[in-house]
Amino acid sequence: MSRRSKPERRVPSPDPIYNNVDISKFINRIMRRGKKSLAERIFYATLERIKERTNENPIETFQKALKNATPLLEVKARRIGGSTYQVPIEVKDDRGFALASSWLIAAAKNRSGKSFIDKLTNELMDASNGQGQACKKREDTHKMAEANKAFAHYR
Repeated sequence: MSRRSKPERRVPSPDPIYNNVDISKFINRIMRRGKKSLAERIFYATLERIKERTNENPIETFQKALKNATPLLEVKARRIGGSTYQVPIEVKDDRGFALASSWLIAAAKNRSGKSFIDKLTNELMDASNGQGQACKKREDTHKMAEANKAFAHYR
């Protein structure tokens, strides 16, 4: 790979129903083995269930869930003088979205329930209220970064 320049970031096209890039990225994260139509069906059914239960805009609930699960800090291992330190660093927007979406999907998979649609619906609703496994993971990441604040000068 060339060392001269970084390749430009590819942004996926917005999803066909809500015309939103974040939804398109989230659907791509749900997708397994290239079955995008199945991932879209799962996600849109999830939004329909959220709309039925809360009578609110499901897109706002989804955005709020993502915002509540997105970390601001994380730790990165740096090797300095023969020992490894966990150095806290700030998370960029793209990385934060990737972490939050993967945590939401993983937490939904680990939930007990019948279908993935139900699990994802419950996880998104919990995350929008500041609860659930994904928000807990974010809090744990922040605690780890806070505990290793002394090594921030190694950044």
